Amino acid sequence: MKAVVFYEHNSEKSMDEFMAVFPRHEAFEAEFLKSGKVLGTGAFANPGEGAMAIFVDKQAAEDFVNGDPFVQEGLIAKVTIREWNDELS
Repeated sequence: MKAVVFYEHNSEKSMDEFMAVFPRHEAFEAEFLKSGKVLGTGAFANPGEGAMAIFVDKQAAEDFVNGDPFVQEGLIAKVTIREWNDELS
């Protein structure tokens, strides 16, 4: 079963703080993309609404969240992981 991760940004953090950590987040994310464990990821269209990602399973989602520099640096206020029944696969 796939898993979806929802990130809610920490509104007390500035865009400069996010951008300072972004290169590390991007490199970490690239490793997951190479491994095939993440199927889609990105921020929502309206700034400040957060982001989401789809993973092959819950373990991959948890591994990503636990290692993500955005989470480690306190830039994410809330993380929600939900198992998802993808009806197309």
